[in-house]
Amino acid sequence: MNTDLSKTPSPASVVLAFIIVYVVWGSTYFFIRHALGGFPPLMLGAFRFTVAGLIMMIWTLYKKEKLFRKDAMVTAAISGFFILFIGNGVVIYAEQFVGSAWAAIIVSAAPIWFVLFDKYHWKENFNSKSILLGLFMGIVGISLLFSENIRSLRDHTNQHYTLAFICLSIASMSWVSGSLYAKYSKPQFPAVISVTWQMFFAGIYFLAGALVTNEYSSFHRSQVSFDAWASIWYLIIFGSIVAYSCYVWLMQVRPPAQVSTYAYVNPVVAVLLGIFLASEHVTLMQITGLLVILTSVLLINLKKYLQRS
Repeated sequence: MNTDLSKTPSPASVVLAFIIVYVVWGSTYFFIRHALGGFPPLMLGAFRFTVAGLIMMIWTLYKKEKLFRKDAMVTAAISGFFILFIGNGVVIYAEQFVGSAWAAIIVSAAPIWFVLFDKYHWKENFNSKSILLGLFMGIVGISLLFSENIRSLRDHTNQHYTLAFICLSIASMSWVSGSLYAKYSKPQFPAVISVTWQMFFAGIYFLAGALVTNEYSSFHRSQVSFDAWASIWYLIIFGSIVAYSCYVWLMQVRPPAQVSTYAYVNPVVAVLLGIFLASEHVTLMQITGLLVILTSVLLINLKKYLQRS
């Protein structure tokens, strides 16, 4: 992947970055759920992003990038707070009370917030029939994909469910706001620098939160299972370093509405993981939902495809 913003990215690197974000992030909901079996939520975030940030820092220094820049650090401290600490932290917290698929459902509203919040692309987005139709079909696809779950929600009276859904919606908005702030902040920095500082500061925020809530008192490393350790290292290496780096880079080189299509594909990956790793049953309605979602992604990107042909 080309991290030089002065060069036009190759179509192959863009496609590869999208595939990584689509597939890997779709799997992170599953692995967050498993990591919570051994780590309290704030400590999970602290360990994940502190370690990932330090690894990225070593890498950037090895590559002799200009890492210690005040403007880059300030931008990353702000965007990292909204994207990773609020946006991802709330997902971690909510998955204590709701399933990973449900978390993916609520967060999948991100494309709507990208269209509504991205004022620099309002004219393009609201005048594009394919984008608007794609957004609508994405919502329909999500509804079909989890129609059985949505109906069963009416039977839940647990206040944790209501609170989790409200918080997840706010988290989705926070993620989008932070992403747009980072995209339009001047000057722009190589993705590797932005990712490094965002994760480093997110780790500090999570550490502070764990100290305030005294999560450390209930944590015992000896009680963490192999499954939880494997899950958190997957989140560090693939979810944070690999996929998040691709996401930040895509936000720099592609329109936000196009990048936001990850939120429609992630639930598809969540369903497939359920089939192959948890032996979950897939209905005809869910298959229909998958096809509708994939069509929505095609429609949102239709204008870009036509411009290349």
